[in-house]
Amino acid sequence: MNHSKSKLLIGLCLLTIFFACSKKDDAPVVNKKGLQLSTSAKFGAVLTDNTGKTLYFFAMDANGTSGCTGGCEAMWPVYYSAELSDNAGINAADVGVITRADGKPQNTYKGWPLYYYKNDATTGDINGDGVGGIWFVGKTDYSIMLVNNQLVGANTKQYTEALVEGPGITQYFTDGNGRTLYAFTPDKANKNTYTKADFSNNALWPLYESDVKSLPSVIKAEFVGQIMVFGKKQLTYKGWPLYYFEQDTKRGDNKGVSYPVLGKWPVVKLSTTAAPLN
Repeated sequence: MNHSKSKLLIGLCLLTIFFACSKKDDAPVVNKKGLQLSTSAKFGAVLTDNTGKTLYFFAMDANGTSGCTGGCEAMWPVYYSAELSDNAGINAADVGVITRADGKPQNTYKGWPLYYYKNDATTGDINGDGVGGIWFVGKTDYSIMLVNNQLVGANTKQYTEALVEGPGITQYFTDGNGRTLYAFTPDKANKNTYTKADFSNNALWPLYESDVKSLPSVIKAEFVGQIMVFGKKQLTYKGWPLYYFEQDTKRGDNKGVSYPVLGKWPVVKLSTTAAPLN
């Protein structure tokens, strides 16, 4: 190969590299908008902001307002974006905004106020899940969530975790939207003894119809199952079929604890003992 051909080939190679680099540098940057989903090897799909920073739910937010203020907020900063999510996995109807006691706006997902964790240093960090047993990574598909809340029966009386009259916070299970879940004490392991075949009593104590999806990290997956009740799916915990209460009309309600009598329909907790076999 002569000298001129060598120079020509070198020149062509340099031009190719130049245009390749120019094309790469000129590639448009995609700016994501609003709430997003990112994939974690440990947690699967999790809620993040538009830069990929992880977002969390707080168990104290049973009624949909933020219970994190002052020093709490310094560790768990509020998430808010005025932009609508452009992520196909986010249902716009599930995203809301509340006004905090200090007047600042905060986004919610399925009624759960959203927070960052100060100790998540970089995109993809999920160091806040399980902190204090009350902070959980935000997800779109929790089958069960946990709240810390005052029990107030249908009789308007306050109850402690031991179902003694008086103030006291109890941690119990809700569905992914924050609606309280109950067990029926006469039920047996994986056997619903309440619901009638014609579902004529299902309006008062509806089945919790759900597949087993995501669970908070403090709940062991082997404790959660599913049974069929006259053709309908019902979620179970430690063998207890799970139910809603018809009179729980707003987020944070747990009126079923006193209806029709105290203790017949207890809320379900991490410490709930396994349902009896017979």
